[in-house]
Amino acid sequence: MLLSSQHSASALLPPAASAESLRPTRVIAVDDDAHFREMLRAELTEHGFSVETFADAQSLLAAVHDIADADVILLDWGLPRVSGIDLLLQLRRLGIALPAVFLTGRPFTSNESLAFDHGALDFIDKARGISILVQRLRLVAGIKTPETLRERFLQCGKLLLKPHVSRAFWNDTDVQLTLGEFKIVHLLARNAGHHVTYRDIYDCLHYRGFIAGTGENGYRTNVRSAIKRIRGKFRAYDPSFAEIENYTAFGYVWGRGCGSGSS
Repeated sequence: MLLSSQHSASALLPPAASAESLRPTRVIAVDDDAHFREMLRAELTEHGFSVETFADAQSLLAAVHDIADADVILLDWGLPRVSGIDLLLQLRRLGIALPAVFLTGRPFTSNESLAFDHGALDFIDKARGISILVQRLRLVAGIKTPETLRERFLQCGKLLLKPHVSRAFWNDTDVQLTLGEFKIVHLLARNAGHHVTYRDIYDCLHYRGFIAGTGENGYRTNVRSAIKRIRGKFRAYDPSFAEIENYTAFGYVWGRGCGSGSS
């Protein structure tokens, strides 16, 4: 039933509505195929997104200061000159921590694993179609974590984390973690002294409810592998490293108390 014309436009909005909540989800898309870019812009705009497209890494990096407040970045895996995964790493080094989604026409498992290891939240076959992409983008767009971006450092014994650039230092030495590995260490350190479940660790790499791996609890294998790589990197600098303890069949705990601050 139509409302009477006597009602103002504000009466149509929920009481808690704000300019921010009404703002369209802003998507940054990078793809070298001009026809695909135009199709992507038109289709996503029709579904209520605000879309800006770039043809390659160079044009995106030239506008990097204009994209920091976007909601999600959509990267073609096979970009020329600078690949999608290399572009993501460059953005992270510049402090751009937007949720990242890869699009690909060649959905190889090895590429998918590499994308997730480097902090991507999703890896989508272009053949799945626009409806699947829209659903995934709506999930991913809600994952921005301003509190993490505001936190300048987290000190935990010999561990120093710099979330704004996604770097981890042990005894003042950069441990060279991938973005995905950094997310895990950051989650554990922020909960130092308390166990973190396999599911929570896995969700921090992707998004809550993401499903991958073999069997109902296949994600545990991925988490164990990630923890093994992380321990190996720390032990390469300090053979006595033993901060990450396992709670059998439950999860992991970082052993010491930590404190955060700003620089």
